[in-house]
Amino acid sequence: MIDLSRYRTLVFDCDGVVLDSNQVKTAAFRVAALPYGEAAAEALVAYHVANGGISRYVKFTHFLEQILPEHQPEAMPGRDGPDHEALLRLYAETVRDGLLNCAVTEKLEQLRDTTEGANWLIVSGGDQNELRDVFGRRDLSRLFDGGIFGSPDTKSTILERELASGNIQSPALFLGDSRLDHQAATAAGLDFVFIHGWTEVVDWQRYVEENKLEAISKVGELANK
Repeated sequence: MIDLSRYRTLVFDCDGVVLDSNQVKTAAFRVAALPYGEAAAEALVAYHVANGGISRYVKFTHFLEQILPEHQPEAMPGRDGPDHEALLRLYAETVRDGLLNCAVTEKLEQLRDTTEGANWLIVSGGDQNELRDVFGRRDLSRLFDGGIFGSPDTKSTILERELASGNIQSPALFLGDSRLDHQAATAAGLDFVFIHGWTEVVDWQRYVEENKLEAISKVGELANK
């Protein structure tokens, strides 16, 4: 049973937790990599889904250094297809409209009222500037009084920094939808709840059981706790 009243800080992942944007991101990775062919693009998508929460910067580096040589050994980024910078640009262009128009999780305002004494943060693998722009345009920034943070810093780096500065006060709860979210939260000493309604973790039920985690479909369910 989750007792929200004991937490001084709530930390939210963005994609799949606050926004229904996991599939938006997955489609954008495919589009960005398609100039190198279907097989390479699908391999990047598989890597992305298996590594939820890792930044696009890391994923495109892995694509160019590991996936592309396997599928297109003669291809030269920048000559035969987009280089790292161009991949990032293609991805951002594709994902932007999706982030501005995808669903926001239900009862977020109600949950904010329920936890008015707690500090709220976004800690995401998404690009920090992009996140802040999208949340501002969607009138969501005001809910996250502790700030909106993302890549290129990793989630672990962000959590460590915000704990050290006192922005994250213990006890704190991380609400995430990936293995990386759980691992980063645990390493930082935060409690964790797995949000499975929009997760792309195929075997999330087994992961939750093996790690004895609390799990709910959407964060709005906590508004009733």
